[in-house]
Amino acid sequence: MSLYQWFVFFLFIQIVHFLGTWKLYVAAGRKSWEAAVPVYNAIVLMKIIGRPTWWTILLFIPIINLIMFPIIWVETLRSFGKRSNIDTFLAIITCGLYVYYINYTQKLTHISNRSLKPSTTTGDTINSLLFAIIVATLVHTYVVQPYTIPTPSLEKSLLVGDFLFVSKINYGARVPMTAVALPMVHDSIPMTKSKSYLSWPQLPYFRIPGSEKINRTDIVVFNWPVDTVHYFFEPKGKPGVIKPIDKKSNYVKRCVGIPGDSLSIIDGMVYIDGKKLALPDRAKPQFSYNVVVDGKTPIDFEYLVKDMDITDAAGYINEARDTLIFRALTEASANRLKNIPGITAVNRIIAKDLEQSIFPQINKWNQDNYGPIYIPEQGKTVALNSATLPFYKRIITDYEKSDSGDKNDLKVTGSEIRLNGQVVTSYTFKQNYYWMMGDNRHNSEDSRYWGFVPEDHIVGKPVFIWMSIKGINDGIKNWSIRWDRVFTTVSGEGQPQSYFKYFLFALAAFFIGEYFWKKRKAKNS
Repeated sequence: MSLYQWFVFFLFIQIVHFLGTWKLYVAAGRKSWEAAVPVYNAIVLMKIIGRPTWWTILLFIPIINLIMFPIIWVETLRSFGKRSNIDTFLAIITCGLYVYYINYTQKLTHISNRSLKPSTTTGDTINSLLFAIIVATLVHTYVVQPYTIPTPSLEKSLLVGDFLFVSKINYGARVPMTAVALPMVHDSIPMTKSKSYLSWPQLPYFRIPGSEKINRTDIVVFNWPVDTVHYFFEPKGKPGVIKPIDKKSNYVKRCVGIPGDSLSIIDGMVYIDGKKLALPDRAKPQFSYNVVVDGKTPIDFEYLVKDMDITDAAGYINEARDTLIFRALTEASANRLKNIPGITAVNRIIAKDLEQSIFPQINKWNQDNYGPIYIPEQGKTVALNSATLPFYKRIITDYEKSDSGDKNDLKVTGSEIRLNGQVVTSYTFKQNYYWMMGDNRHNSEDSRYWGFVPEDHIVGKPVFIWMSIKGINDGIKNWSIRWDRVFTTVSGEGQPQSYFKYFLFALAAFFIGEYFWKKRKAKNS
């Protein structure tokens, strides 16, 4: 929905509210017109139902308002003596329209000094639960979100089985675009094959200002731009699930290119504007290697793989059994293997053949030799022709819209390019884009295969590992906790350091202090 459409929808809701509540306002000693003034009517309503004015803010926060609306409907009815279970049920099941029935058919008596304390234990429990859900949803949506690492694309920096806290504050919290969705779940309802949201209506993209910009080498969580996964709700035979932006699958990669950069990959190494990209200490790029052995000296590869924590080791790749392939080795591990007796050569594999699967699918590059490619920057203009269009076609047709808010209509006839009916030779970008890659360079599906990540797809920045389980995908019997990774930071200088022991010390000090405080309090009383 465009801003204009949302404005019309908002006015429609105000009319619905006025028609259904103006008599309630009058019965509460207010003026009927107060029910018609946007925002002000909500402030007045809070006074009528005896709730704090700041509740009004919650009514305008996406997702949170879905929880608040039923609460307000029920509270409004109770302020006029409708406290029965059937009243509560009808208010919720009719999406608040039961208030219309009360407004026009019942004798209205406002209870100005009603008790706000639940009369039953069940009611008190429900109140506490709703408050907890609202707070948790606020934190999850706008402050920090838990995330689990599912794949080894950032192996050595982030491991499969790491449980992260992803900060929404660093890059700015993105206001949910999907207006109707279950809180604190992503695209599907847990343990079901049902989607957790309605595709309509959609809010315009808006991001709260963050504390920093995305920098090169930052690890970033984002919505996978080309998400077409096949699960839950789509019928068989469909090409894939078409999801709203904020419901696309979450990915985590390292940002190696920011808006305005000219990016190249030469023999697997990333270059920005012609200079090799310097990675932080904690980044451990990995590549595939061929390891050649003399065939005479016994080598305990099982021990080496375990001792060096090699996560992806294959077997011999030829009949002579003199060459093995290691799909993910750091440079340090490769150098160590070179010094093992019986190993005659350790050669990094560099792709030579062209790959049709490489973005933009023009059979020009491969995963190790790529570019140069320009990373679009908001407000910058590029020439549009048959050579450049493949790089920016998806941006124009899928990621950006016309000035009227509609989807762009792009047509190519020979060498002529028409955008929304007009012949064009250039295009100006409406948002920033980023280039994301995994450190495990030969085992990562990233921007090399599907292109740019739009700014409106950015979720947040991983900042903290609160738990790490080795063998997370191998069944609970094979789980083991990586204690050295528990309570470690994701970014920072030097190698990660666990703060778990400090947490345990602080926790013990809290409980000991609380024990003596209660003991002293009991003695004084």
